[in-house]
Amino acid sequence: MTLFDQPTRFVFFTGKGGVGKTSLSTATAIQLADRGLRVLLVSTDAASNLDEMLGVPLRNTPTPVPAVPGLSVLNIDPDEAAEAYRRRVIAQMGDDTTDEARTTVREQLSGACTTEIAAFDEFSSLLAGDAAHFDHVVFDTAPTGHTLRLLSLPKAWSGFLKDNDRGASCLGPHSGLKMQEARFNAALAALTDPAQTMVVLVTRPEKGALQEAGRTSVELNALGLQRQMLAINGVFRASIADDPIAQAMEAWGHAALADMPAALQALPRASVPLRAFDTVGVPALRALLDDAAAQALQPTAVPADTSLPAAPLQRLVDDLATAGKGLIMVMGKGGVGKTTLAAALAVGLVQRGHAVHLSTTDPAAHLASTLDGQLPGLDVSRIDPKAETQRYIDKIMASRGAGLSDDERALMLEDLKSPCTEEVAVFHAFSRTVASARSAFVVLDTAPTGHSLLLMDATGAYHRQMTREFEGSGGAAHLITPLMRLQDPQYTHIVLVTLPETTPVSQAAALQADLRRAKIEPYAWVVNRSILAAGTRDPLLTARLAGERKQMARIADGLAREVFVVPWTAKPPVGVEGLQQLLRA
Repeated sequence: MTLFDQPTRFVFFTGKGGVGKTSLSTATAIQLADRGLRVLLVSTDAASNLDEMLGVPLRNTPTPVPAVPGLSVLNIDPDEAAEAYRRRVIAQMGDDTTDEARTTVREQLSGACTTEIAAFDEFSSLLAGDAAHFDHVVFDTAPTGHTLRLLSLPKAWSGFLKDNDRGASCLGPHSGLKMQEARFNAALAALTDPAQTMVVLVTRPEKGALQEAGRTSVELNALGLQRQMLAINGVFRASIADDPIAQAMEAWGHAALADMPAALQALPRASVPLRAFDTVGVPALRALLDDAAAQALQPTAVPADTSLPAAPLQRLVDDLATAGKGLIMVMGKGGVGKTTLAAALAVGLVQRGHAVHLSTTDPAAHLASTLDGQLPGLDVSRIDPKAETQRYIDKIMASRGAGLSDDERALMLEDLKSPCTEEVAVFHAFSRTVASARSAFVVLDTAPTGHSLLLMDATGAYHRQMTREFEGSGGAAHLITPLMRLQDPQYTHIVLVTLPETTPVSQAAALQADLRRAKIEPYAWVVNRSILAAGTRDPLLTARLAGERKQMARIADGLAREVFVVPWTAKPPVGVEGLQQLLRA
């Protein structure tokens, strides 16, 4: 099977976290390369796992995949891109520049804004001609919210630079961006040309994933990306009539597809069946779109042993409640169920008599639909990038612009319209949310891993700036930055969420390593949607249990200090009552 017969030169795979964007984009890139075409597979996800899937190291330059002639892979790593950007800027400084001046410029370029610009610059160059020697460029993108931000930047920067002859002064040394205006315009032209670019909206037969795909379709149309198709991944058909888990899983998928958003109904569509194996390694990726090869890879069914080295979610709530207050950050790869588990933890704490503020940093937040109601003692909010940006602009104009002339205020407002302002505003909102846990419980549902790591980078940059400014002063002893609060195990409890599958576990382990480098120690792991814990006799699902048992053993064998498990449930855990049932599972 193929997703399409005549793909455009640029193909974007996007969708909610965990729907299989990386698997489908990689399988498609391999299929195109197997036809004799030259293909570049690009990951725009800061938490990409293409290296594990393909068995090649990821770099910021195209790397050939030995097992697939004609295929090269490239990862736009934000940190590497930012460091290369800093080196280019500093290299352009004159020979008479002092070391102190160079250090100052490097510090100015240490924030999240630089990271975003550098990554965007590399992304734009691929669309504007740097990948000309490839027949196709396939983009495996970060989860939806971050991807929409990336795809909106060519239009945002082109419009900003068009009317700003002074360059982007808010970016300091980045004022050279004006020279790259032609590149940004070329990227925008390529994105919005249906003859060059198509977007594959990847979803699973699940209500939340389909709803997000519908919203994404509408937003992409508004950005001018009108050539779209729908790929429904992981379609399951039960083979045993009296297995309640299998029957419920199939019925759940049928109901979700029957209620598909109107924006998706007119799109060309392809379906990919649920496979019995993890899509790690080139043979498995080839088999994902090949029924015969998939049958050959079918693992031998194993007896369903439901013993698990993990405690139920209820126990985690009991442990967290003993602190009486503090910040609980729920983190992990997209699609592992962070929003559901954050909401469940918040509901459990309220049940124990605590007031709780539940919030999210995810641009594609689903807290409202997950809760689907109100609960006394539970306050729900969202860090909305657009609203926070306007709040930040209003604050700056009221403070720094108070004594300026009308012309000076107009220039300041022009600078604040830079796309970078949104990153700064979101960080300020995040800092306020972290600080509010001093007197009550705050449960924070974070964006998928890559986006959260960028937010952590901003937190670290702010900490370094503040400690440098207060160094040697009497106020240093009283300085408390957001990073210091995240590093305090009495103040912050990090809960890492994963699925019992190879890729989510590997990404949770990598995230844990990144957090530990920042001196932030995760409190516990939660393994979500465990079929092993639910119990099933369906041959396909049973065949998947061997892989699940392997991942459970891997987590318990030193990866996590505390492990909790949530079984797959026949009924989606939506609404306060559904979340309460999840806590009792």
